[in-house]
Amino acid sequence: MTQKELNEIRRRFRLERSGFNRIYGCYVNGNKGVISHIDASLGMMPQDEAEMYMKLLKKTLSGALGRNLINIEFATRQVADSEEHRLLQTLRNTELKDERAREQLYSRIIDRLDLEGSNYLILMAADCYDVPFRGKDDALQSDASDQVFRYFVCCVCPVKDASLELRYVHEEGTFHGLSTGNTVSAPEVGFMFPCFDDRSTNIYNALFYTKSVSEIHQELIDSVFRVDPPMSAPEQKAVFDSTLQDVLEKDCSYDVVQSVHDQIRTRIEEHKESKAPQNLELTIGEVGSILGSSGVSAEKVKSFEQACEKQYGDRAVLNPKNIVESKKFEIVTPEVKISVSPEHSYVVETRVINGRKYFLIPADQSVEVNGIPVTVEE
Repeated sequence: MTQKELNEIRRRFRLERSGFNRIYGCYVNGNKGVISHIDASLGMMPQDEAEMYMKLLKKTLSGALGRNLINIEFATRQVADSEEHRLLQTLRNTELKDERAREQLYSRIIDRLDLEGSNYLILMAADCYDVPFRGKDDALQSDASDQVFRYFVCCVCPVKDASLELRYVHEEGTFHGLSTGNTVSAPEVGFMFPCFDDRSTNIYNALFYTKSVSEIHQELIDSVFRVDPPMSAPEQKAVFDSTLQDVLEKDCSYDVVQSVHDQIRTRIEEHKESKAPQNLELTIGEVGSILGSSGVSAEKVKSFEQACEKQYGDRAVLNPKNIVESKKFEIVTPEVKISVSPEHSYVVETRVINGRKYFLIPADQSVEVNGIPVTVEE
């Protein structure tokens, strides 16, 4: 899915324009026991309550593609004949009305999900979207729909324990210690099935959501989708960093790393400014070309590409934001940490003076120390 397609679906999560009719779910305690079930009509509940449910479900499609939102791809054999895909298709085709299928999904989540003993709420809702035709001027024509996108979303929301707080009681005109009651937090994980690719149904893919990019809950991916879990964003960066260091060895200089980061950051900025609908991706070959233009020998570029193919996969594409820090540039020694805005990383230079290695930073203009303007003596 592209960001544009994701935004189109996100706009569905409004009571006045969506096809969401019912909320399903169950409340689970820390011992994996089901406390209660939810099967309620959105139209029959107070509007503010219905909007709270919609807000929680919409969070399942929040964050960045490739980081919080991870593409789950089923193998052809799974789509053709597998228990996990049949279950998801049954839930989708029945708009979650099949109680037995709902219970099967609940069980898969409850049996494997690890939220460290916390209570949580599983929520689900289904929607039927008459996809409007998009004209050559990119405008949507709602009266020219030629297909229906049927999908459902599922999310898992931690439930906070009740706490005692001092609250104002209007009738008595004073404050009393009152319980807040158990409150539902934003989703920790969730997914949408199927994907909305090229503005049409793609049953070969699901979109998985994780609140934390460093914890993608691989156990849940394995239980619900039964596919090999993808690398998390921090894992992708760790592999990139270690591969760069291992292959380049003594040639992994400051100038090379600064150049690689600057070129990748520039591509991120140019893609953002272009407002291209496609997600920005780099092939391993493109990263190798960046290394070559940064002064790395052809031999080591080839070794780097081979090492990446082994780690990421033969035809892997990388999300640039997952392999470099595009919004910061940091230099760390055992004694000093220097943070530089990425667009100004070029001002930092390396020098060897009297046999010692130094990082040099220009101080021609204003200089502050702990907020105090200081002068630099000649």
